[in-house]
Amino acid sequence: MSEPTAFPLQVQPLTREAFAPFGDVIEACDAVQHFTINAGNTERYHDLANVEPGADGRVIVSIFRGQPRSLPFTVQMMERHPLASQAFIPMSGKPYLVVVAPAGQAPAVEDLKIFLARHDQGVNYATGVWHHPLLALDGVCDFIVIDRKGQGHNCDEIQLECHGVIADRNP
Repeated sequence: MSEPTAFPLQVQPLTREAFAPFGDVIEACDAVQHFTINAGNTERYHDLANVEPGADGRVIVSIFRGQPRSLPFTVQMMERHPLASQAFIPMSGKPYLVVVAPAGQAPAVEDLKIFLARHDQGVNYATGVWHHPLLALDGVCDFIVIDRKGQGHNCDEIQLECHGVIADRNP
């Protein structure tokens, strides 16, 4: 059996607008609702993600520790959570890559979008959105993960027929 063909994947900066079809960008910025609380000592960046636990699920908070990946990196698989959203908030002060494809049928490599997330940006994958597991870049990275605990199968994985290659992180 021959090796799958490799398809070059282009990285783009993570922005709220570009990521909107896949979920939410979680960041403190002027573009989101924010206001001062705690007698003027705290700025609250409010309601940044639509965290959806799905029917009969409950929201849980975990820490995922991702091992660094080197570039070029070959994207061979994708996963999705059909019952609930999944949010990742970086804690290690390092950028990371986000690979996504629209919810629905299993994606082809041409459907993949790759974003470079800054150290201060998290993502919330909408229910059913295809994504690659953690792609830490510059060392071991911890992420707060907000997702679902409950009955039912909530992780589908697929192998891509044609692999994608991320050559570098430059958008």
